[in-house]
Amino acid sequence: MSFDQLLKEVQACTLCAHALPHGVRPVLQAAQSARILLVGQAPGRKVHDTCIPFNDPSGDLLRQWMGVDRDTFYDASRIAIIPMAFCYPGKGKSGDLPPRPECAPAWREKLLAQLPDIELTLVIGQYAQAWHLPDGGNSVTETVLHWREHWPALLPLPHPSPRNRLWLRRNPWFDEEVVPALQKRVAEVLRQRRGKTPGK
Repeated sequence: MSFDQLLKEVQACTLCAHALPHGVRPVLQAAQSARILLVGQAPGRKVHDTCIPFNDPSGDLLRQWMGVDRDTFYDASRIAIIPMAFCYPGKGKSGDLPPRPECAPAWREKLLAQLPDIELTLVIGQYAQAWHLPDGGNSVTETVLHWREHWPALLPLPHPSPRNRLWLRRNPWFDEEVVPALQKRVAEVLRQRRGKTPGK
């Protein structure tokens, strides 16, 4: 199956329709030439309404951590955004509900298999880390604290939600150590993409 056909099938997916209070609206961004992969959890309400990934305050902070502007962030040829679940799961008692569990087993491996040029994967939040990391069962704090174990190909991140500002205040080492390393690595990977020989 071609990558374009696979994306069309994802966009037409209704696997979780019975459990989505706001309806089916898959949100992702991908091209086979992408060099950076962002793995979030599931779209929030604003992302659901606009169909633009990370089009909210979480995205503003994530772009700041990465050191990129919106044009770069939304360039699918450079940055793929493939969350653990593609549709907004709705609200729970203490924020958005978890990603629907049906989504990742159905689509994740198929999509990642067709992204051969990824050099940096950013794994955001506990659900993404549980899938992508062998130690993903640890707390987000513990996982992010040991970020160098996965570097430079992969970086676990806390969720950039405004709800997480307290975590950032309690863990100043993240802004002091992790963010500068991330910005340097993102710039390096994107530079390699621009300098790549056409046709290779």
